[in-house]
Amino acid sequence: RYLRTLYLGLQSRWQAEHRRRHFYWRMMFESADISMLRLLETFLKSAPQLVLQLSIMVQQNSIEPLQGLSASASLVSLAWMIASYQKVLRDSREDKMPMSYKGAVVQILWHLFTIAARAIAFALFASVFQLYFGIFIVTHWCIMTFWIIQGETDFCMSKWEEIIYNMVVGIIYIFCWFNVKEGRSRYRMCIYYVITLSENAALTVLWFLYYDRKTTSDFDALILVCVVSSSFALGIFFMFIYYCLLHPNGPMFGPHSGGCIFRQRPAPVPGSPTDAVTSPPRSLPRTTGGEREGAPGERDSCVPVFQVRPCAPPAPAARAPRTEGPVIRIDLPRKKYPAWDAHFIDRRLRKTILALEYASPTTPRLQYRTPGAPQEVLEYETTV
Repeated sequence: RYLRTLYLGLQSRWQAEHRRRHFYWRMMFESADISMLRLLETFLKSAPQLVLQLSIMVQQNSIEPLQGLSASASLVSLAWMIASYQKVLRDSREDKMPMSYKGAVVQILWHLFTIAARAIAFALFASVFQLYFGIFIVTHWCIMTFWIIQGETDFCMSKWEEIIYNMVVGIIYIFCWFNVKEGRSRYRMCIYYVITLSENAALTVLWFLYYDRKTTSDFDALILVCVVSSSFALGIFFMFIYYCLLHPNGPMFGPHSGGCIFRQRPAPVPGSPTDAVTSPPRSLPRTTGGEREGAPGERDSCVPVFQVRPCAPPAPAARAPRTEGPVIRIDLPRKKYPAWDAHFIDRRLRKTILALEYASPTTPRLQYRTPGAPQEVLEYETTV
């Protein structure tokens, strides 16, 4: 996958002007896949290893240089992959505003401190209650998986694949917050962090009451308790910094916060056919902050973050549907929130599009099945 992404990136530089954007977006889709797989791999491998290493350090009351280096690398990789995936996912979707590098750095600090507090609390509890720690982890994972399934995510092609995906994401929820559903997430995130704070406090207090006084002094135990609480507080502080100052969609908290991530498409203008292509090409600039603010009194409404279709075109005159060029008709409803593996179909579509472009002077069009008339979208408007 890395070699494939590198090849597509080089092709986007070497090809002619009219071919560069095709290879560029194919590179972005591959990069999003890589980031998602790396994210799952990191939490399935580095997170348990981090807890195990910290638990051994607590039991032995000593830290070897290689142990500390390995634990630090595992912790940084967890925080790095969460922020990296969020940035790449936004970069690969035109309906999302891009994340700045400042926002990515603050996200790394946010997840770094919250995951550190979580892992240290796990290690402290596991150093004394090994069996009960296993029961706690399995119970938390089952509750989080059930919560994710109840959210009715729409990532995979079948129901059982969706359940397996939710079970894997439930492992991520053991350590940190990971948004898997489009829409308002502040309430779900607040509930998650309240649960996490309660669990961290309970695990740390139980360890403080029953830890081995022979290997750990009272002063060291108090320092560990302070590290857990201060690390979690710092993580929450950087989270508020990100959402209040550096979120790509603008401030998420406060009186001017929009809160809605997924927006409903505007109603079609009378006189304009519903199956006509009204979507602008990808070369148009993204929506600016002023365009997202909306009219006064509409702060709680869902105004478009990126206006794919104009709400009020200047000339609402009727326009005949475009008929020239090849059309790819898909007997499936278009997903509102395509995800990393939902472009199983899109991969084959892009191959067909590229093949048709060599044989046709015009860009192929896509038609998805809708309850009403077929709705056309331009090439690459279906994104990862």
